[in-house]
Amino acid sequence: MKEITNKKKTATITFRFDTDLIERLQREAKNHQVNTNTLATQALKRFLEWDVYQSRIGLVSLNKSVFTKIFDALSEKKVIEIASMGKDEMRDIAMFMKGETDVISFMSWFEMQMINSSVQVSHMSDDGTHTFVMKHDNGKNWSLYNKTILELIFEELFHKKIDVKYDKNMFALRFQE
Repeated sequence: MKEITNKKKTATITFRFDTDLIERLQREAKNHQVNTNTLATQALKRFLEWDVYQSRIGLVSLNKSVFTKIFDALSEKKVIEIASMGKDEMRDIAMFMKGETDVISFMSWFEMQMINSSVQVSHMSDDGTHTFVMKHDNGKNWSLYNKTILELIFEELFHKKIDVKYDKNMFALRFQE
């Protein structure tokens, strides 16, 4: 299997920032063991691909431990019910943010959503078979929610079956292009 990587062209641009902002950026880059350009690129990319949409699509921030406790308090039946209601909303948000809803653009959006929700994501591709592993530590019900919503979207929108395995710390899905 090979890991998915994207090579893109680069260009140079100059910005003027307050010295305090530059010092903070340099300090964070050092803490993350990357150069300042890499950190600035990551920050701008996150802003343009995710943050700019948050208020437009109605996303709210919630502390992870509170979020996990809320999901843990739900019955499996209720989790499945919520996922069934939420699948159209998730599909519409992905379409709004990506401009299309084929399998690859949807999963690109979903991967971005997971990363921006503090989920560790591994994506491998081998001869048209995609495997995503999402490590989240949000509890079994959150895995069940994602399993249910992804199965529904893949079946109804893409007319594809996916294989999903999950536990309380992670879920993994595999599908053919």
